[in-house]
Amino acid sequence: MNFLTGAGAALVLHEGGHLTFDVIFDAQPRLEGVQFGPFPFVAVTHRSGLSPRREFTISSAGFWVQEGTDEWLLNPDRCGSGLRACEGAWFSKGMLAFNVLNSVGYALVAFAKAGPSERDTRGMADSIDIDERAIGALVLTPALLDAYRYVNPTARWAAWTSRLVKAGSVLLVLKQTSSSRR
Repeated sequence: MNFLTGAGAALVLHEGGHLTFDVIFDAQPRLEGVQFGPFPFVAVTHRSGLSPRREFTISSAGFWVQEGTDEWLLNPDRCGSGLRACEGAWFSKGMLAFNVLNSVGYALVAFAKAGPSERDTRGMADSIDIDERAIGALVLTPALLDAYRYVNPTARWAAWTSRLVKAGSVLLVLKQTSSSRR
């Protein structure tokens, strides 16, 4: 049960990242029913007409929260031998599992350019005028590295590579394109 509660908490944190910047940018967030194939679900969306930089920030914020959370969860100081070896850390393990699987799912959808138009990876890609598949790779890479870090907590190369990719995703907010000069 703690595992599922941790996964649920990670989902709330992901959506909270979006909502935080929705509020900061006065983007008028709202819930909207969307379809992904035969599956109905609810998405948090916001008004159109935001600057590309703000759209990128809002669309990215959920991943940024996930990635920051993963750094905290995978910090070897939290549990000497790594999260995997922590007895009874099911809540934390559920959070990490959600974050990794959520990123893998988003990346697969980005590679296929499928799913609802409200998907985070499309918002990111459109706002900085790059192919959504590149965003898929940007989301997938740290997720896979963090999964590897869970299994191999002493792999410093994986930790630093993951952190560099995460920092690069934040720095993309500075990218200037023809679409951001509207």
